[in-house]
Amino acid sequence: MRLTASLIAAPLALSACAEGGVADQLARAQAKDAVNPVIARNFPGVPLEPATDCVINNASASEIVTLARASVTGMTPTDGELVLEIATRPETLTCLIEDGLAPFVT
Repeated sequence: MRLTASLIAAPLALSACAEGGVADQLARAQAKDAVNPVIARNFPGVPLEPATDCVINNASASEIVTLARASVTGMTPTDGELVLEIATRPETLTCLIEDGLAPFVT
């Protein structure tokens, strides 16, 4: 029970840290665990690592915290919609194209 509470509280604590720090890197890694299955399910055949990196790199700090929390507590439909919303932002699409994923961007 204590471990679960710590895991749920961790993303909240991480949000207070400066970008580029260890805590930010941990939150981003945790958020990737939430993003990967959504990308795999909604964009079959897309290379996961570069696509997930583009989504994470174009998410706000609060969105990263939300996704990091979801990777611990379980994804909700709202969390999945957030991933798709970030994935379809112009900046994310540009990232995907620059990373050689243009054939997957329609």
